[in-house]
Amino acid sequence: MNPSMIQMIKMKTLVFLALMFLQDATALTHSLKYFFTASSGVPNFPEFVIVGLVDDVQMYHYDSETKRVEPKQDWMSKATADRADYWEWQTQLCQGTHQTFKGNIDIAKQRFNQTGGVHIVQKMDGCQWDDQTGKTNGFSQYSYDGEDFVAFDLKTETWIAPTPEAVITKHKWDNDKAYTAQTKDYLTQICPDWLKKHVDYGRSSLLRTGRVS
Repeated sequence: MNPSMIQMIKMKTLVFLALMFLQDATALTHSLKYFFTASSGVPNFPEFVIVGLVDDVQMYHYDSETKRVEPKQDWMSKATADRADYWEWQTQLCQGTHQTFKGNIDIAKQRFNQTGGVHIVQKMDGCQWDDQTGKTNGFSQYSYDGEDFVAFDLKTETWIAPTPEAVITKHKWDNDKAYTAQTKDYLTQICPDWLKKHVDYGRSSLLRTGRVS
């Protein structure tokens, strides 16, 4: 793939991340987001990266070069103190997720009738919480080469496929009731619980960013 195409895909990646950050730029709610990025054929870029943010402040990082999950905020040690093996546990999960995403790129290339070249699969999981009303909302969505691929609709508990190439994935995941239940549980229970814990322990630091109500 030529350099201009590589640059275009990198720019789409940056735009994808920027749009996700922008969602909370003026919001009065707290947010917890995890960005997963798997790439194939991109020079000078890790094959797999996970970044976690609370109220758009990075607190969690993993990449396929270090092969370790690293906390990015001091208060994370308090938020995870109730599980002594938290960071080792998370590292093992990320290493397994890396392999899953490598497979996802191969599947996407087949769907789009592609062989080599530069390709990027991204996922964003997360939730929002209004600490005044107690209302929460969750989201999980995938993109391929900077374009929307499939997203979970929490209200209908089904997957939305904006492109024909994603319809097979939609039907497969819609029919996987265990995966649907797991996704719903994470977005409505696990993610909000972790978000509240992170906000509690990191409140003083997060307030200094000016992003928290």
